[in-house]
Parts: sequence; C-alpha cells; structure tokens
Amino acid sequence: MSAGPVGCYPGSFNPPTVAHLAVAEAAARQGRLARVDLVLSRVALGKEAVVEPTVDQRRVVLEAVAAGRPWLGVVVTDGRLIAEVAAGYDAVVMGADKWAQVLDPVWYGGSAAARDAAVASLPRVLVAPRAGVVPEGVEVLDVPADLHEVSASAVRAAVAGTAAWLVPEARAFPYWRPPPG
Repeated sequence: MSAGPVGCYPGSFNPPTVAHLAVAEAAARQGRLARVDLVLSRVALGKEAVVEPTVDQRRVVLEAVAAGRPWLGVVVTDGRLIAEVAAGYDAVVMGADKWAQVLDPVWYGGSAAARDAAVASLPRVLVAPRAGVVPEGVEVLDVPADLHEVSASAVRAAVAGTAAWLVPEARAFPYWRPPPG
C-alpha cells in the first residue's frame, strides 16, 4: 500500500522502453506520486489483434521492471478507455500521442459529448511530450528530449539501433529480440 497519491500509466508496454520508464519516473518525481502503476488492459483499445506477447507475458516483464523500484507497480485491468483505467487513481500518466487519442471522439463512438464526459472524469493528467508534440491544458512532464522519439513499434519492427531502447529487464525475455542473422 502507498502512503500518498498514486498514478496510473496505461499502456500496452509491448515492449517496455527506456522512455516508458523515464515517463513513469518523471510522473513520480514531478507529480509527487508515491507510486505509479503500469496498467495493462486485458484487451487494449485499438490493439485487439495483439496475440504475442500475451498480457500475462508482458505482466511478467513489467513485474521484473518494477521489482527493483518500490515506487512502481503493475496492474492488469479489464478497463479499455483511459477514463475507465484511471478511475480511482489520483493521476493518469501518458504520452502526447495517447493524449491526442483520448481527445479523439472516434474512441467514444464518434460522440464529442461522450468524449467530454470521459475527459471531465479523469483525475490529474500528466503528459510527456512525444515526437515534438507538447500538449496544452495538461501538466507536461519533463522528459529528456532524446527520449521523445523512442518507439515501442520501432523496437517490435527491429529497426536498426532500437534494441537499446528496451529496458534492461526486458532484454532477458525473447519476445522482442530481432531475428538472427
């Protein structure tokens, strides 16, 4: 149990990157959060086709990441929308790209009213800049600029040089290793 405010950082963490960890650290530090939970949805919105690594496999990796960081937790949820995932938390943490999705009515059946209600229900919002995008109207996290371009998608695609973006704990798992040769 945490003695203080707790934030949630929803994501697929496929794979967990050094940027994910830096965002979580910035949220804990700047947001004065006692704990930040990395939150995996059992069926992530917009990522329903992901078969492997499974949610349980990614949970195991995230638990390895959290093991040496007492301020970091791991939670699995049935919630899909950020407003569902963030319910009961003191803060919600995300990158600017995710914040843009939260503001897009398409995720709310095309309803701006449903989107506005979901956004109004959110706790404190802490957002990390991403790829040169610095959002307005939220608390912006101070994350090193060299991490703004880090992409889990690029790691999954085995783009040259991106293996270094994996958190060290994730390197021990086979899910994101580039194919030999």
